Amino acid sequence: MSAPFDLTGIILIALAIVIDLIVGDPRSIPHPVVLVGRFISRFEQLWNRGTAQQRRVCGFLLTLIVVGGVWSISWLLLAVLTQLHPGLALVAELWLLSTTLAIKGLGDAARAVVEPLTKGDLPAARQALGMIVGRDTHRLDEAEITRGTVETVAENTVDGITAPLFFALIGGAPLALAYKAVNTLDSMVGYKNQRYADFGFASAKLDDVANWVPARLTALCLLLAGLLLSAFTVLPLRWKGALRGTCRDAPRHPSPNAGWPEAMVARLLGVQLGGTNFYQGVVSHRATLGEPFETLRVAHIGATIRLMHGAWLLFMLLSVLVMAGLMFILRGLL
Repeated sequence: MSAPFDLTGIILIALAIVIDLIVGDPRSIPHPVVLVGRFISRFEQLWNRGTAQQRRVCGFLLTLIVVGGVWSISWLLLAVLTQLHPGLALVAELWLLSTTLAIKGLGDAARAVVEPLTKGDLPAARQALGMIVGRDTHRLDEAEITRGTVETVAENTVDGITAPLFFALIGGAPLALAYKAVNTLDSMVGYKNQRYADFGFASAKLDDVANWVPARLTALCLLLAGLLLSAFTVLPLRWKGALRGTCRDAPRHPSPNAGWPEAMVARLLGVQLGGTNFYQGVVSHRATLGEPFETLRVAHIGATIRLMHGAWLLFMLLSVLVMAGLMFILRGLL
């Protein structure tokens, strides 16, 4: 089992990225997140009842059990395999790390919207978008389909890529998997509706805490990616003033974290995100992010995918450099 902040751990994470880019998330192999999701669903049905206070306590216990259990089980598994043979532990950790990433899956999901949208097939594009968002999509035009896709790629750059990398660099596969458990809890019970407002309170708050640093670091990496893409490609991006605009726009988002990558992408593309969405026919108004210098169109999805790849590459590179610097300092002190 690799230790955090060592060369072996960094190499394993890099190999996990390669595996994810090549293989993605094969449905034939059981995914840890799916197993965690089934556990959450089962206990939500059993425990989400009683008074508001009882539901809040039960929700806290579920969060503690799921997150702590995922970390403990994965750590114990790797420890046992290490005793059997270190090579087995390395292979297992490599696979576990790859399951926490969604680089290929996120890009493929966005391109699945691009293909029919490019052909003018709005029904197929709406259906593809409906696979990755919770909002109603059956009446959306090209601009709104594009907005939904761009927002999803921007937000999930944190949840599906940079945050798992952040926690993997700190604590290896067990901590990365614990983060995915937090993220899964939030996506299943962290809603502010009548059913989950109390039961999902702890899950939602823990997700906010876990994503606070990665979301802001990701926004900075998106900005740096925008600078590089503007300098070395023909991709026109509005990086000047993007950081100032993001700092102003991001706090207006209902999520304390999702607004940072979304606002930065909006600023770089010169488009406006946010606005009105419908969820099962119920209208939801969100603050707008960015300025509408350009009308949202399908080309902006491709630009967002490029920004996503640039951001995680820079995130990984800068994280390794920071870790190397800290290791050098610590060795000097010791």
